[in-house]
Amino acid sequence: MDRTPADGADLRRDELHASLSAPVLDTMNFLNEITTRYPDAVSFAPGRPYDGFFDTEDVIAHLRRFLAHLEEQGRTPQQVRTAIYQYGPTAGQIRELIAESLRVDEGTDVDPASIVVTVGAQEGMLLALRALTAGPDDVLLTASPCYVGITGAACILDVPVTAVPERADGLDAADVEAAIVAEKARGRRPRAFYVVPDHSNPSGNTVARAAREALLDVAHRHGVLILEDSPYRMVSPGERLPSLKSLDRNRTVVQLGSFSKTVFPGARVGYVVADQRVADGTGGTVLLADELAKIKSMVTVNTSSLSQAAVAGALLAAGGKISELNAGPAAYYGDAMRTVLDHLDRALPAARRDALGVSWNRPEGGFFLAMRVPFRADEAALTRSAREFGVIWTPMSYFRPEGGGHDQLRLSTSYLSDAEIAEGTARLARFVEAESVR
Repeated sequence: MDRTPADGADLRRDELHASLSAPVLDTMNFLNEITTRYPDAVSFAPGRPYDGFFDTEDVIAHLRRFLAHLEEQGRTPQQVRTAIYQYGPTAGQIRELIAESLRVDEGTDVDPASIVVTVGAQEGMLLALRALTAGPDDVLLTASPCYVGITGAACILDVPVTAVPERADGLDAADVEAAIVAEKARGRRPRAFYVVPDHSNPSGNTVARAAREALLDVAHRHGVLILEDSPYRMVSPGERLPSLKSLDRNRTVVQLGSFSKTVFPGARVGYVVADQRVADGTGGTVLLADELAKIKSMVTVNTSSLSQAAVAGALLAAGGKISELNAGPAAYYGDAMRTVLDHLDRALPAARRDALGVSWNRPEGGFFLAMRVPFRADEAALTRSAREFGVIWTPMSYFRPEGGGHDQLRLSTSYLSDAEIAEGTARLARFVEAESVR
């Protein structure tokens, strides 16, 4: 068979890794393309922090605070320079500060040695999946809909994914257990269950307290780890439910953390809490964190020392209380969510949306909500929405590893002004009305 590439090409796609042909890897590129093509459209797509909370002088202050902290610890000028300019330890140099923050803010008491500082939570997902999956029969379970970063990472690593769909009232631990039992019956080994328990991306749903306890019990009984990813906890108003890791008594939870929403995303600093003990084959044990650090040393070598310093300065300024540092942003995002919901209610009153078959949920925090529509909300519909109505959203099908979700779309509420929200929801309502009668 002739394997010569097409004219002008040097390589063939079908000779590269199969993940490069997977739709999940194209989702962000398509959204970026739509946004670039229609710059005047109001976009409910980007799930990013509001720029108004960032001041360039804060970065300088954070760095100076961390430098002063190192000096107070007795570091010499040479050691301070090294801490900023050199590569630094693979597992990170601000683990003690992260551990203290988890203690004072979350009531989670973990040894700093069980923490690996990562290049955002995304690297943490890659490290955890690579370490935990050893063969073709190892499978990742994930709540669905779910963040595309975890399914993308699994795709790149050839890890099969089994979805556990959320119910209308949220995640049910019994469904997770049923999925575990079914996978074992198929001869596969469920290794971990990925979940965003607080104001999840993309649905905005929160796992109830009783469901958290039940989920921990199911995972412990079946020997399955929970990958807890909860970036929206500290940027949401109101009382927080306890994190899964703070409730964990059996080292069942591997916590994926990020400072992208709580400090600033440009730092690209996250962390993994992996305090599970691993038998090393010689009669001893090591921490799972140590194993993750081995993989990291061959992926990113270490997380930027300068970025770690900036995040550390922010932690020091807040006394480790990220919740206090984000009191203002949390109130802002809560107001933004309520503003979007209020404008949607005005643009599509209850009687009208009932007639059309339109509905949405009402998260009390986070960046996202989900809308159900009576038409196919795919990329073609998104293109019409941007071109003809000047409003951009995200197809929920992007977040369904099992397929489906074509009658839903995701709206992000975090990045727009009140005026943009008012105009954007009005445009969205006109689009929904037009598509519903096509």
